Amino acid sequence: MGFEPPQRLVRALKETYGDAAAAEWLGELPGLTQDALEHAGLVAERVVAPGGRSSLVVLAPDAVVKIAPGFTRPDLERDALAHWNGWGTARLLAETEDGALVLERLHPEVSLRSLPEAKALLEAAGTVRRLWVEPPAGHGFESVAERTGRQTEGMTRYGAPGEETGGLVAAALAARAELVAGPAETLLLHGNFRQGKVLAGDRAPWLAVGPEPLVGERAYDLARLVRDRVEDLVAASAGASAARRRVNKLADSLEVDRDRLRGWTLFRAVESATRALTAGRRADAELLLEFAGWL
Repeated sequence: MGFEPPQRLVRALKETYGDAAAAEWLGELPGLTQDALEHAGLVAERVVAPGGRSSLVVLAPDAVVKIAPGFTRPDLERDALAHWNGWGTARLLAETEDGALVLERLHPEVSLRSLPEAKALLEAAGTVRRLWVEPPAGHGFESVAERTGRQTEGMTRYGAPGEETGGLVAAALAARAELVAGPAETLLLHGNFRQGKVLAGDRAPWLAVGPEPLVGERAYDLARLVRDRVEDLVAASAGASAARRRVNKLADSLEVDRDRLRGWTLFRAVESATRALTAGRRADAELLLEFAGWL
């Protein structure tokens, strides 16, 4: 199978894992893809583009093959999907010898982002609620405290008092410290849940894809959804009040504490902004920082 990997995947792997690791895996990708398809007994139709940021997704007539480098821990996605067993997510059908995942085929061109905002948020809330279950015994998923603890390391360089971002970074770090200080829920979470991660299906109207699973509280999982369509919020004259209403509405509809959702939304927005700054994506960072400032 001859193809060029989607540029979004190439950029994201280099940004997150470094040029050398990305280049080595991308060089092996054509062979890995061919081997995965042959092992699964599938014929490729096309590669999904622009696709994801950590894996290659290949459509076949009756399934999807997802190929990811080992350093992105695709085994954790496999374990989470196996545990959910199609409840609110695409169903895991098989795994190849090289660790590629064979998944239920959905409609990648139709996500919740195709719906009006209010309807999209309603459907998203109904979908994510299904995912919050007890994790499997003996699981290897990291906790919210562990993942966010690692993320703080990249944020501190932007938190100095003289930095333009210093105040928001300090507020985000303080919010995280308070949120992880006490006992919290220990549910299995999607980890990267947003409208674009919920696709139309045949077995169910909407099913989640692309988890980055971890264990923790629901407010963390909901926080990424709060800032969906952030560019529209920032462009709106009443964007600040709309963002705060969205926090309250989502928290109330899913019985999540408003203050905890607000805190995790602040942390995740600022953490994403600092990563964008490090990668040179200043326009993305400015959108996220303006949004964070409203909270």
